[in-house]
Parts: sequence; C-alpha cells; structure tokens
Amino acid sequence: MKKIMIALFSTLLFTLPSLHAHCPLCTMGAAAAAGGALWLGVKGIVVALFVGAFAVSMGWVVTKMIKKTFIPLQNPIIILISFITTVLPLLPFLMTKTPADYYPVLVAVAGDYGSLLNKTYLINLPLIASLLGAMIVMITPYLSKQISNIRYGKLLPFQGTVLTLALLMMIAAVLQLL
Repeated sequence: MKKIMIALFSTLLFTLPSLHAHCPLCTMGAAAAAGGALWLGVKGIVVALFVGAFAVSMGWVVTKMIKKTFIPLQNPIIILISFITTVLPLLPFLMTKTPADYYPVLVAVAGDYGSLLNKTYLINLPLIASLLGAMIVMITPYLSKQISNIRYGKLLPFQGTVLTLALLMMIAAVLQLL
C-alpha cells in the first residue's frame, strides 16, 4: 500500500502544471525533513515541528493555485484549514504516550483546586512544536527580504529554502536535546 501511495504521489507531483507557490522547495524540504526525522527515530516533538512547517507550506501552495478570491480572508483561512487538517490527524502518531509529551502549567489565581482558575493544565508539546514550525515558515519570507535588503537587493542562491531549513534544523536540534 505504501508503494502505491508513493507512486501515486510521484505521478501527481510530476504531472502538475508549473505552480508559483510560496516556495515549492521549502514545501518539499519540510516534508522530506519530517519523513527523515521519523525514519531516524527522533523525538515526536521534532517531527511535529516539521509537520507544522509542511502544513503551512502546503496551505501556501494551495492559495497560489486559487486565482480568484471567493470570500474575505480566503488565503489565511485556507492556510489554517491546511494546518488543522494536517496536524490534528497526525498528533496521535507523534505522541509517545509519555509525560514528555505534556508540560504541566499550574494556574492558581482564585478558588479551590479543581476550579477553572485553580487547576493544573497540560500543554500538548507536539502541538506547540507544530505551531512553532508553522510560525517559522510564515516569518521566513520576511527574514529573507531583510537579508536581501542588507545585501542591496541581491539574493543568495536558494536563499528562502536555505533559511527555512536552517531555522527548522536549529530549532529541531534544540528540541531533540531537551
């Protein structure tokens, strides 16, 4: 089944007309990095970082394919739907079912323990990591433009791709070592 899915995806990928996406290389780089991380057996939080980045990149690709605006805020809504429909179904697979997947936050403002303002809440770390990956992909075009401005309008070869993957890899290394 896995080989059939890879064959179908490859066929679809190579038969599509040319797209002017946010950065197709960034999208494929994020997907390859997530797959590589799973294959290497790194922490689920690191894989979640790349899955979040991939989801936003794919959302950007879809927004570039749709030429006409049908509703206000169409592009952000499409990117959000892409993120939700990619990350949420994958979260159970990224969780190791250990305490390392959650971070406890004690909110002790008012009332008895167990009430809304006096309770321990658990933060889902893979979800936070996927949001961080999404934010990295969203700020990279701005950072790339700033680098180009510093270099008087000149781009480095594959500047956006290199910057995106470098930022993702640095954050992934930190998350893996924690």
